[in-house]
Amino acid sequence: MVTLQSTTGALVAEVDHFFLRSCHVKATLGFAIPSSVPSSVTNWWCDHSTEYAFVGVSYENQFEDIRKTFKGRYVRIYGACDREGFYNDVIEAAWDAGVGVHALIWFGWSDPNIWKTRRDNLLGTLHSNPKAKFVTRVVQFGSEPLYDNALDVNDLAAQIKAAKANLSSLAIPVTISELAYGYQERAKSDLVMSAIDFVDAHMLPFFAQDASVASQSWPDVENDINWFVKNGQGKKIYLSQVERLAFENISRVQPNSASAVANVQQEEDYFNLLDEKCTYFKSVAGDGIGWFAHIYSEDQEPGYGLYGSNGVLKFPFSPKTSC
Repeated sequence: MVTLQSTTGALVAEVDHFFLRSCHVKATLGFAIPSSVPSSVTNWWCDHSTEYAFVGVSYENQFEDIRKTFKGRYVRIYGACDREGFYNDVIEAAWDAGVGVHALIWFGWSDPNIWKTRRDNLLGTLHSNPKAKFVTRVVQFGSEPLYDNALDVNDLAAQIKAAKANLSSLAIPVTISELAYGYQERAKSDLVMSAIDFVDAHMLPFFAQDASVASQSWPDVENDINWFVKNGQGKKIYLSQVERLAFENISRVQPNSASAVANVQQEEDYFNLLDEKCTYFKSVAGDGIGWFAHIYSEDQEPGYGLYGSNGVLKFPFSPKTSC
């Protein structure tokens, strides 16, 4: 059981269902982390075609719990902690629990340049910690950086390319985590799409113009997926942030449709809808689509957690990891 504390606000992680293991080893809970660090990442990560259907839950504290409860394999970091040595702790926790990490360079808003320090600290740790390349599956250069206009498109593409060059010796890919709308609203966003190694897509139909109840949201989801398939240059796609607001009294979050319904049942219904599409996700061009649930606990971000603040699941959650 591992606890990771943030000193700069909410730190959240999202955890995918596949276990860190060599490609030739069957994906089972019985996979054991080797007693010593391997010499190479060759055949360490499994083929992207095996990563479809449910792939994650936002999380903060206990990596081992995610692996055992939800059959987790990857932890997607969401947020920032600027404490010295934080990502070393993430690496050690992930290694011990047998999960990989989707790391994140968080831009933030209070300091327009803090992302540069976070970038340098993360890249430095990835090079200095011998376990890092066996734990870090990808580095995400921002969460919705296009939608938030965090950087000029040309600058963002250049930063992605520079990070890829920096990490090439470690074989760690680089992407951004973004809405279809983020790409659509920024001129020349195809430069970013060309720069990333695979697509991390946010899928938030609660905020669609025609949103109503969760069970009716598939057309909006499929529409965005089709856009990514058409414009994603054949790259692997993950739905890196999938969420459905569970509580209506979250004043900072407003839907774009008067018919959008927010309650715990809607949250459950949305995840059930995605779970029912396992065969579809497996068949999508580009090695299928894996999805992350957002967020693990109400203590991390009220209105989105799978777990309530009392530590109890708000509804049964045992999505398919294969089909």
